Amino acid sequence: MKQVFLTVLKKEWIVTKRYPVNFISGLISIYIIFLAIFLGFRYLGRNNPNYGQSVESLIVGFFLWTYSMAAYARLSWGVTEEANTGTLEQLYMSPIGFNWISVFIVISDFIISSLMEIPVLILMMLTTGRWLHIDLLSLLLLFIPTIGAVYGIGFIVGGISLVYKRIRSFYQILQFLFIFLLMIPVDKYPLAKLLPLSLGTFLVHENMTKGISIFHMSLLDLIILYANFLFYFLLGMWIFSRFEYQARKKGVLGHY
Repeated sequence: MKQVFLTVLKKEWIVTKRYPVNFISGLISIYIIFLAIFLGFRYLGRNNPNYGQSVESLIVGFFLWTYSMAAYARLSWGVTEEANTGTLEQLYMSPIGFNWISVFIVISDFIISSLMEIPVLILMMLTTGRWLHIDLLSLLLLFIPTIGAVYGIGFIVGGISLVYKRIRSFYQILQFLFIFLLMIPVDKYPLAKLLPLSLGTFLVHENMTKGISIFHMSLLDLIILYANFLFYFLLGMWIFSRFEYQARKKGVLGHY
């Protein structure tokens, strides 16, 4: 099992390293989008007395949004890419099963995505002049369940793509859905804590802008956060398995 994980991690790293132009251009494009949003935001809100806090919220929100987009796209686009290149059926021949391989892909992607997102976060702070509180332990313990729920959504979309193949428009709809989830004020709407991303975004914001450690946060909120993560992640895997069964039944598992 350990060897399979290391192999998946190595494969993900090789793919990333082999296409440096794609990797660097991805960093640049993310930064340019943020720069455009920040400049517009500064022009419109520079006279706002809460401007500094708003900029910090913008950094945290944009950081989580790009991380979330990368997380769900890895599984949803990844399944389509594997089917397109003819390697998807080979993964299903693994003796440990495709579900475990998917979990290893998620963990590997989380590690490698950090290589892209952390430099962008530093660039955003340099650009705005607003330096956020960085508590690595708290951030890791908050990020895993927050982004983990998004991977669950990625499993669902990946399962849909197994059967229906071309669903690019659906990807675009989810981009706006993630923005909505990130912006819900869970302190005003407590039921929103049950949605993916919303509670995690609030807690990450509390940590990065106010310096509140995870050990000083509400225990109930943390229980909800991790329960939320397990629910959406396991639900995503179950729905993926249902679509996988349909794809096998129709004989379109490895087709694009």
